Amino acid sequence: MARGPTRSVGIARGESTQRPTRHVTSTLHRVKEAARADAPWVGPLLAVIGVLGFSFKAILIKLAYAWEPIDAVTLLTLRMIYSAPIFLLMALFASARGRATTPLTRSDWLRIVWLGFIGYYLASLVDFMGLQYVTAALERLMLYLYPTLVVVLSAIFLGQRITGRIALALVLSYAGIALVFGRDLTFSGDAHALWLGGALVFASSVFYALYLIGAGPVIAKLGSLRFIALAMLISSAFVFGQFAATRPAAALAAPPRIQLLSLTMAIFSTVLPTYLIAEAIKRIGANRTSLVGSLGPVFTIWLGLWILGEPVHWIQVGGAVLVLAGVALVSLRPRAAVAS
Repeated sequence: MARGPTRSVGIARGESTQRPTRHVTSTLHRVKEAARADAPWVGPLLAVIGVLGFSFKAILIKLAYAWEPIDAVTLLTLRMIYSAPIFLLMALFASARGRATTPLTRSDWLRIVWLGFIGYYLASLVDFMGLQYVTAALERLMLYLYPTLVVVLSAIFLGQRITGRIALALVLSYAGIALVFGRDLTFSGDAHALWLGGALVFASSVFYALYLIGAGPVIAKLGSLRFIALAMLISSAFVFGQFAATRPAAALAAPPRIQLLSLTMAIFSTVLPTYLIAEAIKRIGANRTSLVGSLGPVFTIWLGLWILGEPVHWIQVGGAVLVLAGVALVSLRPRAAVAS
């Protein structure tokens, strides 16, 4: 008779040890979901800070050119010297997570090398070179054209159809750039330098658009953090190689204020914005993050006025509005497309 109750008590005890475990797990899950639900401002805030960080990069580069006679390759090298160790830590951290179980094939490495070369090395190099000749505001507006370039390049190489909505977006965007560029050309003391700078920055936008077209499948396989860290390390290798082949090591002994600018650029305009934008996309989606990204040119125009003393004219503001409207038409899908 004693065995029956003892057995039932044992079963009850076994059940009681399992139920609290399930209860705790369920409670933690609910707390996590509630934290996300109760803080809807976190995702947009991360996106705003990330966009502000990226927008500040052009200001820091222009300051460096104004303060010291430093060239684009040396400045880019200093930026990567400070940021590469952080991206190495990011790569190691990402490799310790679940995505690391996905082995990298030879094809994966070739794609990472190519995308790191074109998206982070070549695009950055010509952007740094272009900023020697154009204002920070014009640079940011031209770089912001990359969604329209993705659409055009996808139509050329992938056969994707350009709808009437996209055509209107292209007209608005490039009309806005023409307004701003034309105004700068009127008041430029060196038209040739402005054309050169504009061509270099536009080339940067094209390279970044090509990178975005090719990066999707690799990011889907490896995860954004792991891919970005590896691609940035590859780009660092190209930057260091170019510097070693074309500059003396003594060129890195820049004055302390240039070193500080480079460190600031590495942390607050490279590493942190990269992470914050990825986190924002995870929380609020790519569509809403893209909408927040429209603040980028606005931030740069304001920072250029405040820090660099770059003049702001109503033509620039009007051109910026046209560019932002055009890119919004490209980036933000209509409700019907999202629903389908």
